[in-house]
Amino acid sequence: MRIRFTKMQGAGNDFVVLDETRQRLGLTTAQYRLLADRHFGVGADQILTVRPAPEPGIDFEYVIHNADGAEVEQCGNGARCFVRYVRDQGLTDKDAIRVKTMSSIIEPRLNPDGRVTVDMGAPIFDLPQVPFNASGLTPQRHGSWEKWPLALDEYAQAATIFVAIVSMGNPHAVQLVDDVDTAPVLTQGPLIEHHARFVRRVNAGFMQVVDRSHIRLRVYERGAGETLACGTGACAAVVAGIRLGLLDARVEVQTRGGALTIEWTGGDAPVMMTGPATTVFQGEIELPD
Repeated sequence: MRIRFTKMQGAGNDFVVLDETRQRLGLTTAQYRLLADRHFGVGADQILTVRPAPEPGIDFEYVIHNADGAEVEQCGNGARCFVRYVRDQGLTDKDAIRVKTMSSIIEPRLNPDGRVTVDMGAPIFDLPQVPFNASGLTPQRHGSWEKWPLALDEYAQAATIFVAIVSMGNPHAVQLVDDVDTAPVLTQGPLIEHHARFVRRVNAGFMQVVDRSHIRLRVYERGAGETLACGTGACAAVVAGIRLGLLDARVEVQTRGGALTIEWTGGDAPVMMTGPATTVFQGEIELPD
């Protein structure tokens, strides 16, 4: 099978984008993994698929597969690339669209300065909806919120860590660290991702608060490992920081791949994310059956 693709990136979080608006490609888990493979395929953190509107009032369906081939609920940096792609490919003439993901409806919008803003919807704090199993645990109060203990094994450099837990349509565990450069992302990340209390695994965020309007962030993503940026991870980190009393309502997030602006006024208000979306190249690849 020979397919066309577009390679895109948002703050270094990179994607292979596929157009299924005319016909389903019917890719297998192994074929998604091959597309994401940086040695034998195109190379990407996630594979993004554009499908036709599934219902009235929606412009497109947005399907996301991680580098391990698993379909996931949400990808914020990918959402910015999604609206850039459908506009550049002539699939819409709108600057703002409504898109259905596995978990929610999001609204990405092209801005005059070339950046893209995405209404990511309201964060979810109800632990069973994240989902997170808190049975038998006692949270640690911090500000007006709480952090939850996670017991890790002897390879994690800390027997127990404390994380703030939130969903942005996908699950996140955010840990405060003194310095993201020396944070144990590669050792603790996979242990947190696969922790038994997260029944659908989790994205592990490591947040350094610089001041009330700036953070530095690294994220070990579920099914992809550490990426240069994670849009939903940035949203989750800022929401956690605000609820913990550490951050203001507008925060600049510095990732290893670039800067994102996150805004949240609290409560049931949506989280707004603004950042870059860039096409890298287009091509074709032969996929084995």
